[in-house]
Amino acid sequence: MSHRPAIAAITTIYHKYSHTQHIVDRFLEGYGWAGTHHHPPMDLVSLYVDQVGEGDLSRDRAERFPQMKIYPSIAETLTLGGDTLAVDGVLLVGEHGEYPANEKGQRLYPRYEMYQEIVKVFEAGGRSVPVFNDKHLSWNWDWAREMYDTAQRLGFAFMAGSSLPVTWRTPSIDMPLHAEVEEAVGVGYGGVDSYDVHALETIQCMVERRKGGEKGVKWLQAYRGEKFWQAHHDRVWSRELFEAALCRSHTLKPARDGFNHIFPTIDELKRIVTDPIAYTYEHTDGLRCTMILMNGLIEDFNFAARLKGQEAPLSTQMYLPMPPARSSLANFFSPQVNNVEQMFLTGKPTYPLERTLLTTGLTAAGVDSLHKDQIRLETPHLNITYPAPETSTFWRY
Repeated sequence: MSHRPAIAAITTIYHKYSHTQHIVDRFLEGYGWAGTHHHPPMDLVSLYVDQVGEGDLSRDRAERFPQMKIYPSIAETLTLGGDTLAVDGVLLVGEHGEYPANEKGQRLYPRYEMYQEIVKVFEAGGRSVPVFNDKHLSWNWDWAREMYDTAQRLGFAFMAGSSLPVTWRTPSIDMPLHAEVEEAVGVGYGGVDSYDVHALETIQCMVERRKGGEKGVKWLQAYRGEKFWQAHHDRVWSRELFEAALCRSHTLKPARDGFNHIFPTIDELKRIVTDPIAYTYEHTDGLRCTMILMNGLIEDFNFAARLKGQEAPLSTQMYLPMPPARSSLANFFSPQVNNVEQMFLTGKPTYPLERTLLTTGLTAAGVDSLHKDQIRLETPHLNITYPAPETSTFWRY
């Protein structure tokens, strides 16, 4: 780019520890990267905040960084109060804030609605710029697919997702490109339609590198509570991979008094984890994957897979700082922001949008299966195919 890029931020809320603070502050303040304090080679010049209330930080930031102006509408944020698009990139951070939930328990964050307002400006002026959308595309699958299709139609770089695929890993390994993966399990924690997408991204950024690339998913079934334990007993997913993933955890709760990391028996697991959740799904090439949430047992995201011809599983953890430092440090946002910077500078995503489209669809299908008494759902709409990038983007520093 021949000039210093100007960036706009469209956000739901801007308070301490919100995703907006972690992401937008890095563009304003800089962040630690590669052994130095890195300042993004671009200027965040405009900001829209949908909900301003107690604890809001946006006014403080506007005073401290006078190059950034707060605007009352999304259109004005992109046009800088003028008539046409006047920025070179857009951050869309639609996470946190006081928004209603539906009968499935999904928080109705307005990412799609905000995206539509952004696109209106693009279409009105006949020009578009790269957009980054934090986390999954939408709680609504049809809207998520429309967001993807719109970016393809207008031809702008569009990247989305969370920090899990790009954070540190312990150990610092990747799935070998073109590996023959027979089964994969991800074990994490958190809520439905919020942290399940993190665990699904943990799996997807690894298995997409398998032989033949990603071919899509043909069905999914969710399990919860007693149905989860019955499925675990019936070996719907590999117990060996489940245990291999748990053994990567740094937060595994000791099952008994004594030394740390006493691995729990099945009875102890049932006592510790009162509401286990799993999404089991099969890709069109036959690969079976399972995403498991074990609240009360761990507070991190772990992966394990069985590869053809290898006796021991391949396993790692997508590392986040240990609680309670996670909220205050949140260094895992640094590689995410760095990848977004690269997209703004080059006009090209550093990792595939199709990954986020697929994990968005898997999240929605998991929520639907839970809502429909944990039935198996056929997912022909998730016939999403793409090759994995040869170069991984996880943080090696």
